[in-house]
Amino acid sequence: MYETIVHYISYSLAIFGAILVFYGGIRAAIKVLAKEILRKSYEYNDIRRDFTNKIVLGLEFFIAADLITSILQPTLNDVIVLAVIVAIRTVVGYSLNAELSELSPDKSE
Repeated sequence: MYETIVHYISYSLAIFGAILVFYGGIRAAIKVLAKEILRKSYEYNDIRRDFTNKIVLGLEFFIAADLITSILQPTLNDVIVLAVIVAIRTVVGYSLNAELSELSPDKSE
């Protein structure tokens, strides 16, 4: 019973992370199309910053889902695989955060 509950919690977090990334991509695509076709006043850096925020938040949900899944599969091999996955996602998240700070409007040129 507990395994089923933990599985659904982990799956829900992963789905929510995917929804966030998908939502961010759709929003970015709509803003790019609005800028190009309708000549809206969006800046590409603002679009990138918004999309990157959604990706970083989605990655955090994926990491949480993986950590919760490791409760169900505590073998050494599974923990090593989880550590590698979390490390890769953490590096990607760190890189995206660095890009966000670079795109920050508070940064003086």
